[in-house]
Amino acid sequence: NNAGVAAPARALDLDEAQWDAHLDVNLKGCFFAAQAAARIMSRQEEGGAIVNIASILGERVAASVAPYAAAKAGLIQLTKALALEWARHKVRVNALAPGYVITDLNRDFFATEAGQALIRRVPMRRAAELSDLDGPFLLLCADASRFMTGAGGAVDGGPLVSGLFAARRRSAPALRGARR
Repeated sequence: NNAGVAAPARALDLDEAQWDAHLDVNLKGCFFAAQAAARIMSRQEEGGAIVNIASILGERVAASVAPYAAAKAGLIQLTKALALEWARHKVRVNALAPGYVITDLNRDFFATEAGQALIRRVPMRRAAELSDLDGPFLLLCADASRFMTGAGGAVDGGPLVSGLFAARRRSAPALRGARR
């Protein structure tokens, strides 16, 4: 269940139409797509799996993305609410929260100095390719995860677990000493 729009704007400059557009696509659209799928899956003996595509911005914010971040945080909570309600129908609902992923829409931006600066702040020192989402996505759809519902997982290369000043550190002296 992957829908998303993002048009960065300062919160003081947002109008109601911009706010509504973000929430309509990023949250409302995902709800109604999941509901339509669950109606079909709930009639099937084997149930089914829904994977919502959230974002790390649903858990950690950045400047100028208030409606996007609010919608993705809402999608993470919606995932849990639907998982609880639909589990009795054997419909599992989980979410992935990608970080920076190179796509046709943002490839040019990530080639700029500003885009490269963002990538340097990722602990794994790279942005994800779309294929980096395949394994986590397939796990959440597979029988191997048949007892997982309401779960979420970051696929971000580490920003959600990095410390406040982690991007500024070049090395960890304590770790260098521990390797001897």
